[in-house]
Amino acid sequence: MIISKTPVRISFFGGGTDYPEYFNEYGGCVLSTTIDKYVYITINKIGGLLDDKYRIAYKKIELCNSISEIEHPSVRETLRYLNIIDGLDINIFSDLPARTGLGSSSSFTVGLLNALYAYEGKIKSKLDYAQEAIYIEKEILNENVGVQDQLAAACGGLNYMKLSSSGYEVNPIILSKERKLVLDSNLLLYYTGISRFATEVLTEQIEKTKERKVMVELKDIYNMVQDGIKILSDDSIPLSDFGNLLDKTWQAKKKLSSAISNGPIDEMYEIAIKSGALGGKLLGAGGGGFFLFYVNKENQELFREKMENFIEIPFSFEEEGSRIIHFS
Repeated sequence: MIISKTPVRISFFGGGTDYPEYFNEYGGCVLSTTIDKYVYITINKIGGLLDDKYRIAYKKIELCNSISEIEHPSVRETLRYLNIIDGLDINIFSDLPARTGLGSSSSFTVGLLNALYAYEGKIKSKLDYAQEAIYIEKEILNENVGVQDQLAAACGGLNYMKLSSSGYEVNPIILSKERKLVLDSNLLLYYTGISRFATEVLTEQIEKTKERKVMVELKDIYNMVQDGIKILSDDSIPLSDFGNLLDKTWQAKKKLSSAISNGPIDEMYEIAIKSGALGGKLLGAGGGGFFLFYVNKENQELFREKMENFIEIPFSFEEEGSRIIHFS
């Protein structure tokens, strides 16, 4: 049995500049971190006692005799990509729901590649796993996804990513233990109760990017990455500025597409700000999923009381990225 464990991510600044439609021409960058919520994948070789060659278990169970029969697109195309012909039992578990803006679909593809390479007795670099996941999702599955999620899931940690047509760089952000702990403890994650397919939300944004209708907003979002790094790296700057910057990026993000926000989302954000949040943003493509808020420690008790109708998900930063946690 092989088990891979791959984190999801929260993206602070730069989302939208990680699409080839933008970074191939202008360059992109992202500031994000992975958190201690994971996608787990187990792989077992199927023996000759079962009638079916492939068993895929997630929210449903698929029993198939050929790869082409597999309905799960990422499983099907990743098996094809690696040319794996052995019968396999693949089980998928996740700490959090899918389609909620935390990059779990890319975490899944990265984790599946990691597990399947381990099954073949091969080890690749974290960047290799990310780049191959990007290729499968964008070139084979033709999904409207950026490249930050795969890089974050594979590499793990708090990172500054530089993106261009010539390749990707993932650079760790080095903070003192105390400052990183304060940042971690002042960030709160709340579920909107809405799940959605990112591809559907992103269609308008990508078209506007191609037509250069949101260049001002994307440039502002791009510049906020450097602003965020400066805040984190300079101990003389109060971390509360990070919260204010999250509000600024949320206001810019909403202009990228009419599908990013809606009445209930705007109402939730307004309640959060009135309850003590300095800022926040909806994670991922938008339209639902999780809100990340920055709330100073002394205001969190009141904040949680005011936000009691919404679900908080406690979390901490993680630094390891996708890894194999069991091999036998």
